[in-house]
Amino acid sequence: MSVFNQPRRRVIMLIILGMVCIIVARLFFLQVVEKKYAKLADANAVLRKVVYPSRGIIYDRKGRPVLSNDVLYDLVVTPKSVKNIDTAYLCRILKMDKEEFRKKIADCIKKNGAVRQSVFSSLLPAEVYGQLQESMYNFQPGFELIPRQIRSYPYGAAANILGYIAEISPTMLKDSNYASYNSGDYLGMTGLEKTYESILMGQRGIQYLVKDNLNRPQGAYENGEFDSAAVAGKNLRLSLDIELQAFGEQLMHGKIGSIVAIDPQDGGILAMVSGPSFDPNLLTGSFRSANFNKLYTDTTLPLFNRAIQAQYPPGSTFKPMIALVGLDEGVITPSTGYPCGGAYYGCSRPIKCEHHDAGHAANLRLALSHSCNSYFSHTYRLCVDAAKWGGIRVGGMQKWADYMNSFGFGHKIGVDVPSERPGRIPDKKYYDAKYKGSWNSCTSVFLGIGQGEVETTPLQMANAMCIISNKGSYFIPHFVRSIDNDDSHILDKYKKPHVVANISDTAYSAVIHGMTDVVESGTGRVAQIDGVTIGGKTGTAENYAIIDGKRTKMPNHAQFVAFAPAENPKIAICVIVERSGFGAKYAAPIASLMIEKYLKDSIATKRQPLLKTVMETVTIPENMRNRSKLDSLNATVIRKKQ
Repeated sequence: MSVFNQPRRRVIMLIILGMVCIIVARLFFLQVVEKKYAKLADANAVLRKVVYPSRGIIYDRKGRPVLSNDVLYDLVVTPKSVKNIDTAYLCRILKMDKEEFRKKIADCIKKNGAVRQSVFSSLLPAEVYGQLQESMYNFQPGFELIPRQIRSYPYGAAANILGYIAEISPTMLKDSNYASYNSGDYLGMTGLEKTYESILMGQRGIQYLVKDNLNRPQGAYENGEFDSAAVAGKNLRLSLDIELQAFGEQLMHGKIGSIVAIDPQDGGILAMVSGPSFDPNLLTGSFRSANFNKLYTDTTLPLFNRAIQAQYPPGSTFKPMIALVGLDEGVITPSTGYPCGGAYYGCSRPIKCEHHDAGHAANLRLALSHSCNSYFSHTYRLCVDAAKWGGIRVGGMQKWADYMNSFGFGHKIGVDVPSERPGRIPDKKYYDAKYKGSWNSCTSVFLGIGQGEVETTPLQMANAMCIISNKGSYFIPHFVRSIDNDDSHILDKYKKPHVVANISDTAYSAVIHGMTDVVESGTGRVAQIDGVTIGGKTGTAENYAIIDGKRTKMPNHAQFVAFAPAENPKIAICVIVERSGFGAKYAAPIASLMIEKYLKDSIATKRQPLLKTVMETVTIPENMRNRSKLDSLNATVIRKKQ
C-alpha cells in the first residue's frame, strides 16, 4: 500500500498545499493587484508629513473665545538624513555658530535617536521662518518646517485657570499614559488644558507629498489617496465670565491673595483669581521658556494657584458653620445669647473679642453681625463636649469633624483643574497623635473662631457660601458647562446636587439672617450695594511664619465671604488678601465690587472712588516687590482687540 494513500499523511499534505496556495495568492494580490505599498515604498520621491489638528477653542459663559489658535513653525531635523547641506547658511539664518549647531544635533540624537525627527529650533519668529521657507532646498534632506498651533489669549487673563501647552518631555514619553504621543507633540501641562487634554487635542492626520530632485514638495501624492485627515479638537464652553475674571485680576493687582466666585444654582465657577496674576500670552511663542523660568523663580509665586492650592486659617468666616452645627445639635437656638464682656474666660487664658458693649452677643444674629469670639468659642465647646457623644475625646470631636467634612472642608472638592489641595480639619485621631491622648475642648477651642489647626482653601470657603445660600446643598464647583459635539458623560458628576448633613431650613435661615446683618449693620457694612441684599462675613486670620527658627507673628490675612442677592443667590464669593489687616479693609470691598460687576454689569458712580482706591492699593511687601520679575516679562503674542 502506498504511503500517499494513508489518511493521516494525505491530510497533512493537503494542509501544506493549502497554506502554500494562500501565501502565493496573497503575494500576487500585494505585488500585482494592490498598488498602495509599492507606491509608498518609494521613499526617495514621497514625503510623509504629519498634519496637526486644530486644538479645541475655549469659550466663556457668553460665548466669547478666551483663547484661540495661531500658527508658528518649528524647524525639525532627522539627524541621520542630514547630508551635504549648506550648514553655514543655516547657521547664519538661525544666528548660531557651527559648534552650537553640532551640539544641537547631538542633543537631538540623545533625546530621540538618529532616525527620528526632533525639534531643532522651535516656534520660529516670522522673519526667520520667511528666510528658511525660501531656502529649504539647501537644507534637505534632513530638515523640515512643521506648522505648530500655539495659543493666543485676547483678554490676557485667567492664566492659572486655562493653563498652557508645551512640548512633551522625554520622561513623559516613557510613561504609558502618553503612549499615543510622539516626540515633538504639544499637550496641556496645567489648568483646563491638562484636565481636558483628550477632548481638546483632536486627532493627527498624515499627508503624502511628491518631492522633486531638490526635495521640494510638488503636490499631493496620488491625489491624496493615501492621506488621512486631521480631526479638530472639541470646543469647551465654560461657566467663567471672562470680563468678571479680568476685573477681578485688576482688583487684585499689587496684592497677594485670591478671589473665587461661584454660581450657587449650578456650581459653575464665574471667576477664579490668584494674585498676583500674569498674562497667559507670556507662556506661548518663542520666549515661552525664558518667561516660564522667570515666573517659576518669582518671589510672589504667580504660577501658584492660591485659589485651590493655598491653605489659610479661615478666621471668623468659619463662624457661620460653627453656628449651623450648634443649631443642628440643639446646643443653641437663634435666641441663645452669651454674656461677653470682651473676652472668653472659659479656658485657661482669655480669648479676646473686638466688642465690649453690653448685649452685642445677646442672640445668634447679633453674635454673627458683631463677630463675637466668645459666643462661638462657647458654642464650639458645647458641641464637642455634648454628653450624647460621650464628650470630646469619645465621639464629640469626630462628630464635629464629620460635620465639617460634609461642608466640603478637609478634603478635595473635585474642581476640574489640577493640583487642588485638601485643606485640614483636625479630628480625634489628629489630636490623639499630637497630644498623646492628653487634651480636651480647651485644647482645640480656637477651632470655634476659625483659628488653630484648621485650614481651608478659598475654593472651599466659596463653596461653603453656596451651601448656606442654597440651605444645604451644592454642586461640585467646575468650569466646563458643556463640550461641543460630545456624547460622553464626563460632565455628569458636576450636574448632581449634593445634600449636606440634612440640617434644617430653620437653622440655615437663622444663619442667613445673621449674615445679612453683618453687611447691613455689622462688621461688613463697607460691602453694601444699593438695591442688593448681601449675606456676608468678615474674617481676620492670624498669620505666623518661621523666621530664624522662631514662630513670628506677621500681618494678618483679610478675608470676606458672601452671597447675593440673599433671597435668590446668583453669586457666592470668597476673597482673601494676604497681610492686609482686617477683612473689612480690602477683602470686603473687593468682594462687593465683584458682586456689583456681576449682577449689574457696571460699578455705580458713587462707588468709583472706592474702586479707584482698591485698584491703586498695593499690599505686597516692598521686599517682595523689589525681587519680583513680573515687570520684566514680555508677551510675544499681540492681544486681539475686542
